[in-house]
Amino acid sequence: MSEAISVLNGATFRGAIEITEAGLQGMITLRGDLASAALAKAVKAATGAEMPDVRRITTGDKGRVAWMSPDELLLLVDYAEADAITAALGEALEGEHHMATNVSDARTMFRLNGQGAPEVLAKGAPVDLSPQAFGVGDLRRSRIGQLAAAFWMVDADTFEVVCFRSVGEFLFDWLCVAAEEGSLPEFL
Repeated sequence: MSEAISVLNGATFRGAIEITEAGLQGMITLRGDLASAALAKAVKAATGAEMPDVRRITTGDKGRVAWMSPDELLLLVDYAEADAITAALGEALEGEHHMATNVSDARTMFRLNGQGAPEVLAKGAPVDLSPQAFGVGDLRRSRIGQLAAAFWMVDADTFEVVCFRSVGEFLFDWLCVAAEEGSLPEFL
């Protein structure tokens, strides 16, 4: 069996902000009726987190849960546990219409740290990232440049971004160019 590696092996860029490829991250796509009590119970058991509101992310003691669409969640869990958690979700939701798929190796995650993180994202995402419109725990599934991505605010100076692994290097390069020292307009 081969050893799993992340797309950029933890690459880091330091410019106006710091951008880091987050390494291996367990990610499970869970589709179903988000109003279902059984689904909420299974999510809580898997992550310790409550069900998120629309365009939000919640945190529990074993993981996080991101709202991705009216019938889809992204569970962020320990990479080594993702297969077991996916299987447990399948057992917990047996008989209930759902789909649980481990997508850990199909996605990659980046962390943007620094006061200018919203401005870096605003250069390519059609989202109002002003402090009045976007706060801690807010999430958007959108585009950065021309790439499909999801991102959320972890704290005042930190965002996390998820995209397909196949375009991870391109997105990292795009973010690095957008975060060049002296390039932020300082509007936000």
